[in-house]
Amino acid sequence: MNNLIKESLTKLKQKNISNPELDLRILLKHASKKNNEIILSNLNVDNIDIVKFKFYLQKRLNREPIAKIINNKSFWKNNFYVNSFVLDPRPETELIIEEVLNIYKNKNSKLKILDIGTGSGCIAISIAKEYKNAFITAIDISKKALEVAEKNLKIHNCDDQIKLKLIDFKNINCKFDLIVSNPPYLTTNQYNNTDPEVKNFEPKLALVGGDDGLKFYKEYSNNLKNLMNKQGYFVCEIGNNQRQNCEEIFQNSGLHLNKIVHDLQGIERILSFSKI
Repeated sequence: MNNLIKESLTKLKQKNISNPELDLRILLKHASKKNNEIILSNLNVDNIDIVKFKFYLQKRLNREPIAKIINNKSFWKNNFYVNSFVLDPRPETELIIEEVLNIYKNKNSKLKILDIGTGSGCIAISIAKEYKNAFITAIDISKKALEVAEKNLKIHNCDDQIKLKLIDFKNINCKFDLIVSNPPYLTTNQYNNTDPEVKNFEPKLALVGGDDGLKFYKEYSNNLKNLMNKQGYFVCEIGNNQRQNCEEIFQNSGLHLNKIVHDLQGIERILSFSKI
């Protein structure tokens, strides 16, 4: 193993980067002059743009997430453009797509869908690709986030299926078969204590759900029934230990909690509601 690799790995480990070898491989691949697979044990440094690599490495040492450095994050079955104005899609959020597929078995369904707080557009685009006849309204209150979503719509050729809107969901006045959302759900305290990767490089607007983290669930419980068709469903992500609070919040919402989905760590992560 050459000195560049050894020194870089040491620096990453000193910064307590959790997957230093994997991160190093990704950074080297994005600084490579060729499209070959990166193998650390026998890397040919001549194939690496050293200036570019050191620039990327310094960003990672500053705790910038890999996805933000390379402006790319994998979600469901595709890759998405990301930057500092949107959250990096998380693997657990893919459970929203899985639950939608459980609810609507017929992929030819002509669904009318609302995605609240679309961010990068990853949820809306992933659902659009599964349901070719669906029409999705994807909304956000961040103009910068919608610019990222628009870029992803073009990358994935979903312009015809998805309409982006800069609007608060409380100002929407039509009805949908399905509403999906991964709202901000960190408490102020959780946000203050979160990793630098999150705190310094992801939008606070998309992370914090008020002091108790429950702000958006309270708003949803008061408003969503009026946005849902008779057989409508609402599928959302929640934070760790929020299931009981959310169940209480939605008790008089006109929505029935059908299902609680656990993530791979056993955390109650997705709630699925139907209109009563």
